[in-house]
Amino acid sequence: MTASTFRTPAVPAPATGPGIDPARWPDVVTPPRASRLRTAVAERIVRRALARLPLRVRLGGREDIGLGGPLMDVRDPDAFFRRIGAAGLIGFGESYMAGEWDAPDPVGVLTVLAGEVATLVPRPLQRLRGLWARRHPEAQTGTREGARTNISHHYDLSNDLFALFLDETLSYSSALFRGFPAEPALLPAAQHRKIDRLLDLAAVGPGTRLLEIGTGWGELAIRAAARGAHVVSVTLSREQRDLALRRIAAAGHADRVDVRLCDYRDIGGSYDAIVSVEMIEAVGAEFWPVYFRTLDRLLGPGGRIALQAITMPDDRMRAGRSTFTWIQKYIFPGGQLPSTEAIDRVTSAHTGLRVERSDGFGTHYAETLRLWRERFTGEAEAVDALGFDDTFRRMWTLYLAYSEAGFRSGYLDVRQLLLTRQEQETA
Repeated sequence: MTASTFRTPAVPAPATGPGIDPARWPDVVTPPRASRLRTAVAERIVRRALARLPLRVRLGGREDIGLGGPLMDVRDPDAFFRRIGAAGLIGFGESYMAGEWDAPDPVGVLTVLAGEVATLVPRPLQRLRGLWARRHPEAQTGTREGARTNISHHYDLSNDLFALFLDETLSYSSALFRGFPAEPALLPAAQHRKIDRLLDLAAVGPGTRLLEIGTGWGELAIRAAARGAHVVSVTLSREQRDLALRRIAAAGHADRVDVRLCDYRDIGGSYDAIVSVEMIEAVGAEFWPVYFRTLDRLLGPGGRIALQAITMPDDRMRAGRSTFTWIQKYIFPGGQLPSTEAIDRVTSAHTGLRVERSDGFGTHYAETLRLWRERFTGEAEAVDALGFDDTFRRMWTLYLAYSEAGFRSGYLDVRQLLLTRQEQETA
């Protein structure tokens, strides 16, 4: 399946001439202002942090700091420190988008930084986070309207864009490999292995009434239907739904799969099994109780729920829960990663569901992301041809490298969870 088989939605024309298009990237062209004092404090903190890390940080081609390791080339130190002084880690990401710093091995640099993220800022200053960290914009809250906008921002970019770096299954979640390092040719089988394991966890077979929350491009629904299940799959992405319907029909399963453009809160019916792959991250922490109550309501007697979720340590989740991040601003509006403890707390407090099994495989996500990133960076001309400019490519390169580093450092994990209902004891 080639990219040319997909319809590309209208996107703005590429920027012409040198520099960064201010209409597309206003905060990259003109970053928020920071006082001299705030910039000086940021520079002092960042310099001290970098000096004790296994990195080689080159500042303006004149000064190297760090203990040695992957090279981080800060080409414009003044702009770099001003951005961090003004916007913290959002400024760090925007500085990369602007080309003010770069790295031959961005994953190596970001893996070091991710492993030390909890200690980069002195503990007394961490307590002052609320004074400088930006809060989540109200428009990104996971209400029905907010969720539609958030999902469209990322998943309706262009089916052709995703086809450039995903494998033929169009699976946009962690694969499950047999060994490392993984080869690109093995990615489709590894994605099927991940899907099949989820379907096995949910005991999906002939006649199963299966609900899938988050259709993607339809691969899980196709494999479930091939087992003889009857599938209702819901999504908020029009682009994904259109292509998923075509792929399901081409696979000969249109009679077994119903793909609906629908919010998870509006689903009705009762299902033997529910499967959702890396969708909880888009729900928003304030809506986690609603999400799990919905799963509880929809699950029939004796049913099983299989979730795949990206997770982070509970203490870090709590510390950063109210902070607006670069990923939320540019990549996944409204996103919030749960911890396994948070899932336990929410399900115990609001539902009869309990986590019966939890298996992590974060190293597999690191390999998946490496394969995506290498293919994405190798398709620069094709990305340009779709109407996405250099700044977009730098943004997505950073996103993929940042995510890979999170899993390589252990800052992030991905888990497959089996949830079942704890039935009420009768008197």
